[in-house]
Amino acid sequence: MEKFATQVLPKAKIDGAEKTIVALVIAVLGLAVTGMLLYTSYFGGLTALLLRSMFFSMMAAAGLLVIASNTRLPLVRAVLYLLAIAAMLPGPYLYENYHQIIRRGAIANDMDKALFVATIVIVLVLARAYIGRTMVAISVLALAYAYLGYLIPGEYGHSGYSTGRLASNLFLRTEGVFGIPMGVAAQYIFLFSFLGVLLMKSGLGQTFVDLAHALTGRVQGGPALTAVVSSTLFSSINGSAVAGVVTTGTFTIPLMKRAGYRPKTAGAIEAAASSAGQIMPPVMGAAAFLMAEMTGIPYVTIAMAALIPALLYVLALLVAVRLEAGKFNMARAQDEDVPSVLHVLTSRGYMLAPLVVLVGFLIYGYTPMKSVVFAIATALIIMPMTKATRISPMNLLLTTTETVRNTLSVVAAVATAGVLIGVLTLTGLALQISSLILDVGGDSMFLVLIFTMFASFVLGLGLPTSAAYLLLAILVAPALEGFGLPLIAGHMFIFYYGLISAITPPVALAAYAGASIAGAGANETAFESIRLGFVKLIIPFVFIYSPGLLLIGSPASVILQTTAAVIGVTALATAFTGWLMVPLNIFYRAMLIAGAVLLLWPTSMPDTDPRSLAIRVAGLALCGAVVVFARLSSRTHHKEPVRS
Repeated sequence: MEKFATQVLPKAKIDGAEKTIVALVIAVLGLAVTGMLLYTSYFGGLTALLLRSMFFSMMAAAGLLVIASNTRLPLVRAVLYLLAIAAMLPGPYLYENYHQIIRRGAIANDMDKALFVATIVIVLVLARAYIGRTMVAISVLALAYAYLGYLIPGEYGHSGYSTGRLASNLFLRTEGVFGIPMGVAAQYIFLFSFLGVLLMKSGLGQTFVDLAHALTGRVQGGPALTAVVSSTLFSSINGSAVAGVVTTGTFTIPLMKRAGYRPKTAGAIEAAASSAGQIMPPVMGAAAFLMAEMTGIPYVTIAMAALIPALLYVLALLVAVRLEAGKFNMARAQDEDVPSVLHVLTSRGYMLAPLVVLVGFLIYGYTPMKSVVFAIATALIIMPMTKATRISPMNLLLTTTETVRNTLSVVAAVATAGVLIGVLTLTGLALQISSLILDVGGDSMFLVLIFTMFASFVLGLGLPTSAAYLLLAILVAPALEGFGLPLIAGHMFIFYYGLISAITPPVALAAYAGASIAGAGANETAFESIRLGFVKLIIPFVFIYSPGLLLIGSPASVILQTTAAVIGVTALATAFTGWLMVPLNIFYRAMLIAGAVLLLWPTSMPDTDPRSLAIRVAGLALCGAVVVFARLSSRTHHKEPVRS
């Protein structure tokens, strides 16, 4: 039992019977929430308010127990245990009194007010533990503004709201804590996280690495290419850049260093590759489901729209690491050390079946909830096929508890976001913040985009993918809708800039994680990550002015804009590396940058307009001239790479 408790609570600072009891309670809660969500995802049966409140109660109680197990102070633990008991009340209370609440028009009574206050305290404690001070401070300021708005003069003031009014809006209705964000966490994020943990426990992560190694291992710089492909695949399921780095990076970073990559570059490649999972369909760090709910756009449409920009990011990264290998004349792997793709697929390719089922059902038109249930069922069917992938009932129980731990930060984020949404909707402040951005930017869409970019970057610092998107969708996205932009383009814009803090100082959590594994300097690894992941910085502006990258427009526009973007990002990746078969001096690098700018430069002219085509052709000519130069020069400077 001690071993089980340690697996449930790997960071626990308690022991003995207390640790065992806490672990057992968390395991029961994990099993209960998983069973409830699997059942309701397939069969339905609970209204939105009841499902979300029951989900919150069980997850919040588990989260508070995890926090308590990680502290040595008995008094603090006692308070957290009491809060965990209180967290179990909202769901059953709303379930039992649901019809009565409807009959009285959701007007809060004394019990409602007391549970509302307790829920807010629980939300703030969870946010402090799993997200950080930023969301806590924002939530406290929002609640203070709701209470004390009458003290603020001018257009930003209001008459103030009582505890009863706030409880009615934020607790008894689906406009606050149990709003759309909590619904997304309950209906989508938890089960997709469960599927990811289940597949990783079956060894899918190693299958990703082996498949990537089989595809890229024989190429110069193969270990880095393997890192890019495997980390992108893993993080696209996991949804966390940092988790991708610490999981696949422990394998790929030493391989890259042995192949000849500098420590800072090895760490940066892994960080940039793991960051790709945040923008790569089908999951996109769970933001795809949030975006579908917030915009009303079908999930499949959002996933398809996100595909080309995400592939451009991965393409630029692959080009950069391949050229980096050529620049330093790195070793190639021996053929006998690289497995064949056929061998990997025939020996363990069946493990990809759940992902194929998931994507297949989504494309066929099934809801994400039912699709993930089918994928989980497929995983449970195929896992017993071999001893290596077989999972015992105990490990299945541990899978539910690990899923609970993995999604606690998301639950904390969506709960605080729900509080923020409720207050901003009630007071009308969200529209005023957007109006402020529009007032500063004036009639210039470019200036509004610049201000929106900086606001998104600052507000997204250090936040998980889903939390960053939710906050920005509430505060910033409405400012872009006034310019007639496609709704999906505006939300993708803030989504991208809310995520770049993963590889950008001063936060750069993914880059710093990669630096620690690689033994490199933190900031130098972060700046190297920016060089490699530059597409995240420029592509949002490109798809705002070239919406064909989001599959918006005629087929001709989509093809022309995608082609220009592919050549442009490849040219930029080459220029930033400074090598293309031969070293490139500053003149040729400047030519590549100029060509890329002409290919990617936003223009209001139609793509088929002669002037627009002339600009793109000029950019293509500049890039082509550099390729010709490099090709001719390489004939006299060819150097055979080392073989390991």
